[in-house]
Amino acid sequence: MRILDKYILKKYLTSFVFVLLILIPVIIAVNVSEKIDKFLRNPELTVGSIISDYYVNFIVTIGNMILPLALFISVLFFTSKLAGNTEIIAMNSAKISFARFLKPYFIGATIVTIFSLLLNHFIVPQSSKIHSDFENKYIKKRKVDYNNVTDVNLQLSENDYIYVKSFNLKRNVGFDFCYERYDGIQLKEKLICDNIRFREKDSSYRMTNFYKRELSEGDDVISFGRRMDTVFSFMPDDLLHVESFAKEMRTPKLMEYIEVSRARGRGNLNTYLVELYKRTSLPISSYILTLIAVSLGSVKRRGGIGVNLAIGITLMFIYVFLLKIVEVIGGSADSNPMFLVWLPNIIFAAIAIYLYINARK
Repeated sequence: MRILDKYILKKYLTSFVFVLLILIPVIIAVNVSEKIDKFLRNPELTVGSIISDYYVNFIVTIGNMILPLALFISVLFFTSKLAGNTEIIAMNSAKISFARFLKPYFIGATIVTIFSLLLNHFIVPQSSKIHSDFENKYIKKRKVDYNNVTDVNLQLSENDYIYVKSFNLKRNVGFDFCYERYDGIQLKEKLICDNIRFREKDSSYRMTNFYKRELSEGDDVISFGRRMDTVFSFMPDDLLHVESFAKEMRTPKLMEYIEVSRARGRGNLNTYLVELYKRTSLPISSYILTLIAVSLGSVKRRGGIGVNLAIGITLMFIYVFLLKIVEVIGGSADSNPMFLVWLPNIIFAAIAIYLYINARK
């Protein structure tokens, strides 16, 4: 690696860390001013627990969110400074092409991308869970009950469906249960009961006050009774479907959950798919944002660094706005989550190529 590459790479990484260290304390200060009264209302909270349980995980979560912004601003700023000091002109005079000039930038982008991928896929989900649990318990005063589920529809196989009005996952007891078996579009069997209990010792279900009807071309077969034991191809945990879990599951567990849910025939899983794809698309944007920032910053403008920063920050806010829009639209049932999640990167990659061509001239 040449001296020039080391110089630019050092500037790239130090500027990035410097911007993060500026932005994060400001965000923390704003957050503390908003939450201080709620912290004081909980006498059991200590300064140590607030820092370790809340703010450490808050820094991880918020740092990951502002990472693209910090990267873009830092690269744009120090590249504009290089152009302002005519250092880029000196590089051109030394016959260094613009493509060669980008090499250390992309080495830095690779380092940031790898770091961001590790954050998004493994570290941030756990921090989000701890941070969310703390907020629900002490700030929002909202008790989140994951032991009770209501109005659950689940497809067990191509022809088997169940519905349960409510189910307590702690006691393994449900009420108003219904099972239906189809042949194509024709109902072949229907089984309903007042309540159903999962028995862990033999993985069976005990139904109370059941009514069963088997439909055929001839006479229907009807049976009913006080109690019946049977088995189904689902476990009680399969009934739990909470969208907020997507942000709190590490990627291997999230992928497993999506695969199992698809096999179970769950309806709309796009919220989970958006979260899964976003964990990769956001880190990859480091390359695109770096190219845009260098292409903008390398051009010396009459207004100085301020003009480059104004143009860059405007583009950055458009990018963030698009990310939020596609996240909402991608969660709808009839959308293509993969295409929508990658759409901002596709649009800004086209902008990056256009700016690169102009900057190279």
